[in-house]
Amino acid sequence: MSIERKVQLVESLFSKLEQETAQFEQSSVLTCVSGCGKCCTQPNIEASPIEFLPWAFHLFLNGEAEKTFIQLKKNQNSTCIIYKPLAIINQGRCSNYKYRGLICRLFGFAANTDKYGNLRLATCKIIKEGQADNYSSTSEAITKGLYVPVFTEYYMQLNQIDFNLGNIILPINKALKMALEEVLQFYAYRPFLHLGKKCG
Repeated sequence: MSIERKVQLVESLFSKLEQETAQFEQSSVLTCVSGCGKCCTQPNIEASPIEFLPWAFHLFLNGEAEKTFIQLKKNQNSTCIIYKPLAIINQGRCSNYKYRGLICRLFGFAANTDKYGNLRLATCKIIKEGQADNYSSTSEAITKGLYVPVFTEYYMQLNQIDFNLGNIILPINKALKMALEEVLQFYAYRPFLHLGKKCG
């Protein structure tokens, strides 16, 4: 399967999730604090390379893939390189929000399954404490059948697009690097066809 086809399938999955999380957000009335970005600064965020394939392909199309790959090779920081902190304490933003990964899309508005098979909303301390009433009522509503996207279900769907890239879980910057490697290697010995034009 070509990189372009994989990107289309991942983006289609993300589009479906976007609708589901918007519906869940509306039902739960839970919302991220504007400009927060604190979850993005965690040093232990992990992701699969395939969820960043659209990001890597976007960089490739814009001639930024090799430069970013070199930056990732030199990078010693564990904070996601796409995250851009602001001067204001505990605030920041994703510099490429449209192409953020699955983990970024799920956290806060999706659930994990506990060892008893029950769904548990995976969200941050800021939402749990700052929106305690909504968090509590939403958690209860989930136990009574309120639909919530589930982490494992979405990661399984990614696996079906590309088992190798979807089945590897890495620290986020390593996942970004591997996604770029996949795109760069795919086109290293192939002509790139886009809109009917040969672009190298």
